[in-house]
Amino acid sequence: MSNNYQPKILRKPEVLELTGYSRSTLFNRINDGLFPKQISLGARAVGFVASEVCKVIQSMIEEQSPEQIKSLVAELKASRTTGSRGASL
Repeated sequence: MSNNYQPKILRKPEVLELTGYSRSTLFNRINDGLFPKQISLGARAVGFVASEVCKVIQSMIEEQSPEQIKSLVAELKASRTTGSRGASL
């Protein structure tokens, strides 16, 4: 793995394509704690952290329970506020 971690932001259409969710399903899963919340990119723009999206998709592939996915999403949310990024930017 490279030490040159480059965070990537996905816009909503990309997330919908990756997951196969409808817009309403995506936001229902966010509200239920089963998918990471979007981040603000400006006054009228939002995006999703690609690494978080990938981790949740991987947990679904691994057939983790909803409780396990909720726990993962909570960990991802907590890592945003604690400043743990896995690499220096």
